[in-house]
Amino acid sequence: MIVRPLIALWLGHESIETTHQYLEADLRMKEQALATLQAPPIGQPRFVPSPTLLAFLDSL
Repeated sequence: MIVRPLIALWLGHESIETTHQYLEADLRMKEQALATLQAPPIGQPRFVPSPTLLAFLDSL
């Protein structure tokens, strides 16, 4: 099975050795890391470009 090279490719690592640290992380370590994170903000408004910006982009 070629899991380590595949994970290295997914994560953009050049070396398999760099990816090894992800394979060593157990569930407890992952839970601790997640517990330190804050939830992302919910309901962020969608970007609405100004008429000036749209005019500029149209001029390109």
